[in-house]
Amino acid sequence: MKPGPRRSISQADIVDAAFEILEQKGFAAVSVRGVAAALGLTPTALYTYFPSKNALRAMVEQLLSTVRQAAASETDAPWRDQVHAHADALRARLAEHAGAIVLVTSGPLDGRHALGLNESLVAGFVADGMPHADAARAALAVRAYVLGVAALDAARRAGADEEPAAATGENTLWSDAAAFPLTEAAAATPGDGFAWGLDRLLDGLERHAA
Repeated sequence: MKPGPRRSISQADIVDAAFEILEQKGFAAVSVRGVAAALGLTPTALYTYFPSKNALRAMVEQLLSTVRQAAASETDAPWRDQVHAHADALRARLAEHAGAIVLVTSGPLDGRHALGLNESLVAGFVADGMPHADAARAALAVRAYVLGVAALDAARRAGADEEPAAATGENTLWSDAAAFPLTEAAAATPGDGFAWGLDRLLDGLERHAA
């Protein structure tokens, strides 16, 4: 009988190891061989945990599985609140790993959890009175909005981690930021505008459906 996978290592351990490689060495370094080596496994042994040879898709699925769990708690809430729950959960999950935004845009989101998340959004828009085709486009618009904000979040965190230019004596691209008073004033506005932007997007989608 062929031995099964080692009990001491779980799928979550494998995904965590893959994310660690992603964050330390970059997207190109993530491979079945590299993840297996980090865990002391052979590539063949790793396939007993993930039947698919595409470790990146497994990472995406693991990432999105908790998004669906978080949003599931809002199934009895008004539809707009459910959309916010999906969006907030996805944004928060993407913020947990530095390379997550690159990961989810590396290929089609066609796994079970990715499709389930989209299915929930489409079903909600249909229940809100949209034709199916418009509901599918609306779900895409919401996902694109969240991914776009998540990408900006990642860029902002990367900038905050860099050594301040003043300490290095280098000139910065934004040394004349005072020449852009409207942008500077907007930066002082409380909150990051995520919920506001999502509500305005939903307002437009609902008006179109009406």
